[in-house]
Amino acid sequence: MRRLLPLLGLSVLAACASQPARKYVVFFSNQSVELNDTARNVIAEAARKAQNHPGSIVQVEGYAAAGGDLSADALIAIQRAKLVAETLHKDGVSGDRIRQTPRAPSSGEGMTVGARRVEIELVSP
Repeated sequence: MRRLLPLLGLSVLAACASQPARKYVVFFSNQSVELNDTARNVIAEAARKAQNHPGSIVQVEGYAAAGGDLSADALIAIQRAKLVAETLHKDGVSGDRIRQTPRAPSSGEGMTVGARRVEIELVSP
């Protein structure tokens, strides 16, 4: 039995290492670039995870719903990604680890809540 415990522990660690990185999703109100308390908590949790994994890159992808003016919608996606990246930096993540990527609005996403988001993901360099 004692011989099996180290093997079991290694198996659990291997399973954890092979799991895909978790995405942290920050949602925004329609046409908004304001963070609410829930959004701040999600960003703080992602920052803590990033600090526990100092070798990882923090990928920040901003999205916006496609409305009547795609240029304005793209600007909102950029502003959302920038705001989340700045908040991650304030929460202790080194700025050189943060990569911002705004995503162009898609008319297929419409005004759904899922289109008004920023995704944070820790990735290997």
